[in-house]
Order: sequence, then C-alpha cells, then structure tokens
Amino acid sequence: MDNIPAILKVDAGGIPVSWIHWHVAVTLYARERVRWEAGAERFLIRGGTNARTGSVSQIEIGSIIAVADRSCRHSRGVPLLTNRTLFQRDRNLCLYCGKQFPQHLLTRDHIMPVSRGGISVWENCVTACRHCNQRKDDRTPEEAGMRLLAVPYTPNLAEYLILSNRRILADQMEFLMAHAGRQRRPRH
Repeated sequence: MDNIPAILKVDAGGIPVSWIHWHVAVTLYARERVRWEAGAERFLIRGGTNARTGSVSQIEIGSIIAVADRSCRHSRGVPLLTNRTLFQRDRNLCLYCGKQFPQHLLTRDHIMPVSRGGISVWENCVTACRHCNQRKDDRTPEEAGMRLLAVPYTPNLAEYLILSNRRILADQMEFLMAHAGRQRRPRH
C-alpha cells in the first residue's frame, strides 16, 4: 500500500487545504469526518482480520476528500518558501540568464540582498544559476546591470500544493488547476 499517492484534503467549501497520507485519510473516514469526495481515483485499503468473525476490514478512500474540521488552511496566508518549491515556481529557470538547470545547480537569490535588509519571502526571492548569483553578488539587479526576466510572486495555496508534490494524480491536478490563479494575494 506504499504505492498509494498523497490524498488531497479540501475544506467543506472545496478549497484545497493540504496533502495527507492515506493513513490519515482512513482515520478521517473512520471518524466520519469526510463530508464529500471528488475525483475519479479510488483506493481500497485492507486492514486486519477480525479474530471472531474472520472477516477482513477494508475501506475505500477517494483521491480528493472534503473534511469539515478546524484545519488552519494556512491561516498565515503564505505558503512555506523552500528552495525546491521556489525552483519549481520558476520552472528551474535562472531568472537572470533564462537558462534551465538541474536543481543541484540552482541557488536562491534575494532581489534585495539579505545583507541590505532583504528578507526570505516569495516576492524577494528568485531562482538563479550559480554564475548569475555570484555575478549579481551583494547588489540589486539594477545595480548589477542584470534584468529580471519575471516578476516573483507568492503562489496561492492550490499553486503551492502543485509545487510541493511530485506525484499528483490527474484528477487531483485538474481540481487544483481550477483553483490555481484564483485568490492571488495583492503585493504589499
């Protein structure tokens, strides 16, 4: 059963919340917390054998489940910034030279350098190859004479969930894409 992909958890209103392991999904089903399901994919989970009856327990779970709970749904409003998700947001492209690189050859560049008060937030970070990051050094792109090829942005939660999972089922991707681009947060 280790080949079962992550289950997409959404709130009762259909807003994506998080990826959960199938064990957690089974618990939510058993506690009758699942309000509805979406998507075509289903997984049959078999449990143990009842010593008295000899029957094997089993439960079928969906790939997308709506749960009515008090999950925080990223109440802070900003998805976690990691190098992996940053590089995926920028499609492994150096946003200075425009070339695509494998992840191990990429770096996180702060548009406003940390040494000058820049912070690690989505809007201040871009993907850069090592050469361009070293060339830019401790300067802004303007000071270094380097043009930024795209405007950095904070992905909404649906976009972030796409970025953070390498194994997304087709029905999950379709559901998330319907929410991607919505609720874009205004820049401060």
